[in-house]
Amino acid sequence: MAKPPEQMSGDRRRRPVWLDLRRTGRGLQAMLYGGLASLISLVVTFWLLPQVSSDGRLPIFRLVVLLAVFSVLMRWVLAGVAVLIGSVGVLVGGLLSQFAVVYLGITVDPGVRLHGGVETPLLVSIVMSSVSAFVGWIAYAGSDDAYVAEVMRVVHRRARRIQAAPKTGMLIIQIDGLSAPLLNWMVLAGNLPNLGGWIRDGKHSMLSWHTGVPATTPASQAGILHGGSKHIPAFRWYEKSTGRVMVTNRGRDAAEIEARMSTGRGLLADGGVSISNNWSGDADKCELVFSRASLPNSRSRGYVRFFSSPQGAARGLVLSVAEMIKELHQARRQRVRHLVPRVKRGGAYIFLRAITNVLLRDLNVSLITDELVKGTPVIYCDFVDYDEVAHHAGPTRAESLQALEGLDRVLGALQRIIDILPHSYEIVVLSDHGQSQGATFLQRYGRTLAEVVDDLVDTTKEPVQAVGKSEGWGPVNAFLTELSMRRSVAGSVTRKALHGKSRGGEVELGPKDCEPAVAPDEQMVVTSSGNLALIYLATTPGRVPLEEIEALHPKLIPGLATHPGIGFVVVDSLAEGPVAIGRAGVHVLRTGRVEGEDPLTPYGEHATASMLRQAQMPHNGDLVVVSRLDEYTHEVAAFEELVGCHGGIGGWQTDAVLVHPSRWVLNEAPVGSDAVHQVLIGWLEKLGHRKGLKEPIEKVEV
Repeated sequence: MAKPPEQMSGDRRRRPVWLDLRRTGRGLQAMLYGGLASLISLVVTFWLLPQVSSDGRLPIFRLVVLLAVFSVLMRWVLAGVAVLIGSVGVLVGGLLSQFAVVYLGITVDPGVRLHGGVETPLLVSIVMSSVSAFVGWIAYAGSDDAYVAEVMRVVHRRARRIQAAPKTGMLIIQIDGLSAPLLNWMVLAGNLPNLGGWIRDGKHSMLSWHTGVPATTPASQAGILHGGSKHIPAFRWYEKSTGRVMVTNRGRDAAEIEARMSTGRGLLADGGVSISNNWSGDADKCELVFSRASLPNSRSRGYVRFFSSPQGAARGLVLSVAEMIKELHQARRQRVRHLVPRVKRGGAYIFLRAITNVLLRDLNVSLITDELVKGTPVIYCDFVDYDEVAHHAGPTRAESLQALEGLDRVLGALQRIIDILPHSYEIVVLSDHGQSQGATFLQRYGRTLAEVVDDLVDTTKEPVQAVGKSEGWGPVNAFLTELSMRRSVAGSVTRKALHGKSRGGEVELGPKDCEPAVAPDEQMVVTSSGNLALIYLATTPGRVPLEEIEALHPKLIPGLATHPGIGFVVVDSLAEGPVAIGRAGVHVLRTGRVEGEDPLTPYGEHATASMLRQAQMPHNGDLVVVSRLDEYTHEVAAFEELVGCHGGIGGWQTDAVLVHPSRWVLNEAPVGSDAVHQVLIGWLEKLGHRKGLKEPIEKVEV
């Protein structure tokens, strides 16, 4: 049983001398390793570049000391002016400071000689910073990332000055796209020593929960953070009342959607923080949240530390290049080995993978650490590393599993950070959905769903199709939007650089065919999210019933229901309400009556309830289409060009996971993200972090 906060705080104030000596030793060891890395970097730089030389060995050793001193001074200066220059200034200044430190060192040291023009100091600074980042990456390979180790050292220094929080907090880490079957297999294989260790030793329990439909991050987070998943029928959908395609990771749409579902009492309402999420959870402080489209507050130590640390942004930029090279190699390996199913992995995805698996991961760690040190009651952060890789490589492919192993190391580092603090935190790890694999609809049949629909309807215009790979662009666009809105030199430069790439002040990078504009005279609109598609008769107001669709387009429903790539179609009937129609049978969702073969049987026990709930959502399609589900492989046929997909039902995509402290017993697994919201609210009540309760909360030992 964990100790109460009061006792734990007292114990840590009375640390034995040997423990302090051990931590001092670790600090000296870190300084030694850092000096050695700088020395290696200098030697390599002097060897590579004829533009720089020294009078002997002594100047090189002296330069190591100068670089260490200038680095500390530069970090102090940047932290001191962070409030004045804002978060954008911290970002730019942090990147430039790494080169400035090297520039100052090589110009101040009298034993160092520079040969060449005015560009020589800049060239030497860039090369040395790059070599230093590479050396750090080699030194920390197979263990904690270099930046995580840097964060640990900072927390060690600050631990004694931290005032213990009066109550135990809750840290909620979302591993985007992780399915329960895959996590179970990874734990059994021993590939996750930290998360798997918590489960093996009984400190945490693991259970699977069913997401329902749609199995997407925006829908699940709407439920988990706000209890409002009913407002999200898909990742993208069409609204007849406004003639717009709503996209949940587009800033202005996300803000409007959150306004519809927020009650002001979300999961993070009482002093919580939302980091890198789709929604705020009604948190006062949000960092990199789509619905707020803003950067972290300029006073954030975590943000300043990331962009001013030698192991922060400068290292991240170098390692991002390495991540891109690794992606090119892994994609080629799939092609050479003729692995199927697979999709093309070029273009913008190479850049997005580097952002999510390097820069965003380290930045999230820094932001979380800052909140842990402050004693923030509840912290919710989404790590998208695995989900982004699995979309393009496949949910169980080697590179996807490597991303999971990296996130496991992050969990271990966060646990060690918590162990240093004088106050305690409970860690909850969950996912928002899983992923299902399969060759895409286009790969299997040579045509898109919109083209199939076009053949089955009698219209004068081709259907508008909203489908694509825009999910990964959300964090990048949120960052650039905030930057462009700043009244500063950086903001002006960004606005000019991105001229023509913004709409209403919001930056919209990414595939433009994914989120098309819909003209008033469009007749059919098809929006796709994984293996779920919504079809709208755009010129017919309201939800169009089966009987009217049959009159307008008699071939549409039979043609879709009997297509080999489609499992079933859901449509409203005037006589019996929503019905699921398959190639050989019909299932009436409200009454459960089945005629012929039940088209929902292959999709599991929750399929009927999930599709009935989907049919009742506002702005749902006039027709809901779910792809085929292979009988033996349980693969689906995504309507997007993604080998790993989610959004509908079938396979592992609806099997999310919840890992929680074992002493918090759950009698049954929650069904739906709204139910997970209630579970988390209950745990926060036990910890005393929900305000305005009618009855006092029973105190628990933490």
